Amino acid sequence: MPASRSLGELAAHVGGELLGDPAVLIHGLNGLEEAGPGEVSFYGNPRYRRQFESTRASAVLVGSDAPTREGVSLVRVSNPHLAYARLLRLFHPVARPAAGVRAGAHVHPEASVHPEATVMPGAVVESGARIGARSVLYSGAYVGAHAQVGEDCVLYPNVTVREQCVVGSRVILHASCVVGADGFGFAFNPEGDAGPEHFKIPQVGIVRIEDDVEVGACTCIDRATVGETVIGRGTKLDNLVQIAHNVRVGPLSLICAQAGVSGSAEVGTGVVLAGQVGVVGHIRVGDLAKVGAQSGVAHDVEDGQVVSGSPAVPHREWLRASAAVGQLADVLKEVRALRRRVEMLEKEKGG
Repeated sequence: MPASRSLGELAAHVGGELLGDPAVLIHGLNGLEEAGPGEVSFYGNPRYRRQFESTRASAVLVGSDAPTREGVSLVRVSNPHLAYARLLRLFHPVARPAAGVRAGAHVHPEASVHPEATVMPGAVVESGARIGARSVLYSGAYVGAHAQVGEDCVLYPNVTVREQCVVGSRVILHASCVVGADGFGFAFNPEGDAGPEHFKIPQVGIVRIEDDVEVGACTCIDRATVGETVIGRGTKLDNLVQIAHNVRVGPLSLICAQAGVSGSAEVGTGVVLAGQVGVVGHIRVGDLAKVGAQSGVAHDVEDGQVVSGSPAVPHREWLRASAAVGQLADVLKEVRALRRRVEMLEKEKGG
């Protein structure tokens, strides 16, 4: 269990203004509805005003314009969500296993594993691979020949980093993600030895993951046909994301679950692709663009543009179209009635 800390200490840790007793002891954090005495929560969205007004938490992290609450201490900060995250890290620091190569790990004699790194039983490090200081490879992790993993990385169970791929520092690869599988590249050959065939195009490039990237469970990042597939600094990929060969994702982007980016597409800096977005190949999604859930992006998206729908259109257009869908049945009924009326008028005129 985390050790208790005074509310005054916690307010100082997040640089907040405390409205309450600094001596109150806090032993943990929780949601507004679930929190009780001795716990801190946060309130950063007006949708949760009711929960804020009824919470039993000892203290709540709030924005500068949030209302006061009788009987509850407040810590005013510029970003309650971020402050909450920092307190969670304070109460639950990441524990890493002791350095060393465990019995049952398979490290090739020509691999380089830093003495401060950890390789757990069942992990494999192939010839010429390099593992940086304080990185941890959990059981079942595989680092292929001449691949590189930087410092302070975590490769959870069954992660695969294939040959020659490069992973920067402070990268987190969650369970069963695959870095460097072959890109989906085939050339149709109508005269194959056994008849028409899809001839496999050798995928001889690599994946380069820059520093401070996090890759979710079961996500796949394909190696380039030639050159590099690149995931930029600080970008976060959710679970079950597919990044195809030769894609370049810029820094600080967010790609949510089940999204897919097709070959040679470019995703700019600070882009948000919501869940189940599909991006076709050879286009660019511009810097700071946002794409709504389940959208199909078939054309370039300009810098800063917000789009939704399939095919994706400017978000306001999509909202108007979506609102109209609910009226289609009534409109169709009116059109049919008008058709009958027109037919009757034409018959009367002809008669």
